[in-house]
Amino acid sequence: MSNKKILMITGDFTEDYETMVPFQALMSVGHTVHAVCPDKKSGDTVATAIHDFEGDQTYTEKPGHRFGLNATFADIKVEDYDALVIPGGRAPEYLRLNKAVVAMVKHFFDTNKPVAAVCHGAQLLAAAGVLDGRKCSAYPACQPEVELAKGEFMDIPVDQAVTDGNLVTAPAWPAHPAWLAQFYVLLEK
Repeated sequence: MSNKKILMITGDFTEDYETMVPFQALMSVGHTVHAVCPDKKSGDTVATAIHDFEGDQTYTEKPGHRFGLNATFADIKVEDYDALVIPGGRAPEYLRLNKAVVAMVKHFFDTNKPVAAVCHGAQLLAAAGVLDGRKCSAYPACQPEVELAKGEFMDIPVDQAVTDGNLVTAPAWPAHPAWLAQFYVLLEK
């Protein structure tokens, strides 16, 4: 697998597994991953939350870890990156309000570079206006946003993922094996 330079845009109360697992997994196969958050610099941290499925009508949320950022948001030049990862959790809800973040997301679609988004990451995709005509999986509560953004919501099992062009999406962290496997394929194209 050739080494790619991957940007991960995350923020406070990102989902713990959806941030830590892809960050570590991508680096373990030789990729460089820069994790950034608006208004934060390399060495800062973001709070994570652990979302679990315990039989309630929605997920439960528990405190996670502090996730260390390894790049400074203000220094990022998106044209230097080969791919983008958008973790879920609550971070996409507020990140989608940041014009610089939205512009970064659009860049990866304008240049047809691989993008992997999981769970609530679809909120950021919808805000960036990149879902028109695309198949997109996400946490089920994001279905209205995917559809309002003219995407086709893919209601798939929680441990599966879907690829449409340069985009691979999944409902939640139980899909990591399928989601990452499909993202690895995109990274090799």
